[in-house]
Amino acid sequence: MLDMLDTVPLQSRFLDHAEYYARWSGLAIGIVVAQALSTLGDIEFEQRVVFCITAFGLCAVAGVLLADALTLRPQEAVRTASLAPRLVRNHVPPRMGPLIALQGVSLVALLVITAATASVDPDRIFSTGKVAHVTCNGMRAALGPWPGLYYSLPMFGALAVATPTCVWALRRIADGPGEEQQRRDRAWAVTGAWGLLVSSQQLYAVLMVSVSLTETGCAGGLGALTFWVFYPLALLNLFTVGWSLVTVVAPRAVEDETAKGGTYNDE
Repeated sequence: MLDMLDTVPLQSRFLDHAEYYARWSGLAIGIVVAQALSTLGDIEFEQRVVFCITAFGLCAVAGVLLADALTLRPQEAVRTASLAPRLVRNHVPPRMGPLIALQGVSLVALLVITAATASVDPDRIFSTGKVAHVTCNGMRAALGPWPGLYYSLPMFGALAVATPTCVWALRRIADGPGEEQQRRDRAWAVTGAWGLLVSSQQLYAVLMVSVSLTETGCAGGLGALTFWVFYPLALLNLFTVGWSLVTVVAPRAVEDETAKGGTYNDE
């Protein structure tokens, strides 16, 4: 009998913090999986980095979704009437949310452009899209590693899986029960996980393009494009990676004026 009384508080405490354990476990498992993928000797370095980044981002998203599923719901009856409908945009970060969405759109656009400009090798169809050929002083030169389909297919696959899943989770959070602060924490964690996946992938794609354009004397005007566009974009993605990581670990550590003002509409 005493053992039962002792275990109940422990179980209750575990359930109260299960969402934190799930989010942190997702990041930890992502690190372990990325470490395992980094040791694959039969795959070239650039492709291993793509696999590591993609696997880590997907594990972070999976951990956040598991955390949301484990979040304790209120036991009392929930009123369905409300003064205004709950909107997803009222629960995601008001500044970083649109920025991360814009980064997602720009990532897809960048990968489509690099896939379209990558060279196609009919004889090596499974390794096509690794370089881009340009004409320099009447001679063809190869720019690489280039984020063509050979490198970007895992990124596209990860986005195709994670994006609709995170959108569904945000919609579920906005429409579901729970306190205002709890819904905000869950929505911010989902946004941070998706932002971690998007910004890390775009950071590496931008670095690949920048290195390819600057390591040859045939870049021409694209070299200036690298300096004025790709380098600032890389810094922006580096900032987003850090913000997203902190948000996944502890959503309440990231504050803004909207959160402090409590401007959400609730029942």
